[in-house]
Amino acid sequence: MHLSEGVLSMPTLLVGATVATVGVVIGLRQMEYDKLPFVALFTAAFFVASTIHIPVGIGSVHLILNGLAGVFIGWAVFPAFLIALVLQILFFSFGGFSVLGINLCIMALPSVIVHYLLRHYLSRHSNTSNPSKKPFVFAGCLAGTIGILGSVLIASLVLAIDGGREYGDLIILLVITHIPVFITDSLISAGVLLSLTKMYPLALRNLR
Repeated sequence: MHLSEGVLSMPTLLVGATVATVGVVIGLRQMEYDKLPFVALFTAAFFVASTIHIPVGIGSVHLILNGLAGVFIGWAVFPAFLIALVLQILFFSFGGFSVLGINLCIMALPSVIVHYLLRHYLSRHSNTSNPSKKPFVFAGCLAGTIGILGSVLIASLVLAIDGGREYGDLIILLVITHIPVFITDSLISAGVLLSLTKMYPLALRNLR
């Protein structure tokens, strides 16, 4: 969900850069040594998933997996996604440096929300001797939904505030084209959480 350069005004870009900088600083301060493998994993996953994208108006449609990333690394999604976005700009010219802050906020802020909503829920349900599958399917679907729809909402609000009615049709298009994306992200997130309950339940029990 990369917004293109030349679309937003300078004040909006500055606000985005400021919020993104604050998020990166918090993420670096809260990043713990034992979470570095997860940070590297989701940086790579986000980079690969979002390189396969379909241009839509002044943005693009692609998998993000930001909700799933938020579950495990919280605020660290800011430095993780920053690295991936910079590499995409350098290698594929996706987005651009002027909209880097806005694009980072669009993708990372919903991840932080997912983290605080689901970390205790997942930790509690994974600390049982024979955990049911339903809580993890629910959490995965919720993570995918909040992650993608949250990003769509932030992008839509930015466009609406900055461009007003001029971007009305594009906002509608952005929402419609991301319906299959949030469904796919939700299914992938649910599948990953279910797999971890069997293969690496400690990852879910130690969420904080």
